[in-house]
Amino acid sequence: LRALTSDLTYLEAWGLAATGRSLPWPAPEALLLKFVAHHLWDPQRRETDPDHGMPATVDANLRSQGFLKSVGPHAPSTVRRRLANWSTLTRWRGFDGAFASPALKSAIRLAVRAVPRTRRRKSAKAVTGDVLAKLLATCTTDSLRDLRDRAILMVAFASGGRRRSEIAGLRSEQLSVEPPIPGDDGPSLPSLAIHLGRTKTTSGDEDDVVYLTGRPVDALNAWMVAAKIESGSVFRAIGRWGTVSRRAIDPQSVNAIIKQRAELAGLEPGEFSAHGLRSGYLTEAANRGIPLPEAMEQSRHRSIQQASGYYNNPTRRSGRAAQMV
Repeated sequence: LRALTSDLTYLEAWGLAATGRSLPWPAPEALLLKFVAHHLWDPQRRETDPDHGMPATVDANLRSQGFLKSVGPHAPSTVRRRLANWSTLTRWRGFDGAFASPALKSAIRLAVRAVPRTRRRKSAKAVTGDVLAKLLATCTTDSLRDLRDRAILMVAFASGGRRRSEIAGLRSEQLSVEPPIPGDDGPSLPSLAIHLGRTKTTSGDEDDVVYLTGRPVDALNAWMVAAKIESGSVFRAIGRWGTVSRRAIDPQSVNAIIKQRAELAGLEPGEFSAHGLRSGYLTEAANRGIPLPEAMEQSRHRSIQQASGYYNNPTRRSGRAAQMV
């Protein structure tokens, strides 16, 4: 709902700036094509044709209201998302729009091809094992904040690089104790199952499970005991005076925690984000020689192509395939 509200606000502002009127429902195909033309354009062509792309008056209007900040065309994914939400809002009003028209699809396809963009990683650097160790080294006390952050880092990484929304939304009801795992040369290791439920790529109908073994289980238990969490949300906000909230932390807080710990560890916080744990898990699996299918069982990636992009990254630059000449 927040995403729909945000996109509708932008669309209304753009509609007023571009046409002088509020958005019509349903929007005609010509208006949808205008939206694409205003947001997906060629910077090189703009240098010789000032009328190409978003008109200067529309740009200035949106910029003065804070809707535009960066310079240049929008990312294709942003344009597609706003069109998708525009289509959803149109259906909610009981109308059929022209969002599936061949002309609109062709316009988007041609615009994307005309201006190839380099896809950026969600996290500039992956949180691999060595980076994770530095982050964990900043969580050495028995304070609630250190215990919670240590548990978040270890659980998110060890469970296959869980998404920040999955970590923030984790509830004690999703956890189940498993029989201990026999240790190689020492005592048995504690084991825990996390029933993921509904995620970004699953509906929740199937019982997707990932497992924690050893230190991550100890870290999670230490936090839950110290915070006296017996039910409900696992990871919660901590007040100024050390009071543990009943409400779950916000997904964005997971991102903030990683950046704060990176700064405390002497790293550049801008280079790391929550997604770095996800990419870092598969990167570390490759570094340790863990087969990709086995790593995907834990990360729950559905696409081999996407997972292998992280998995193969450590060796591609220095591998034999890049040194054939």
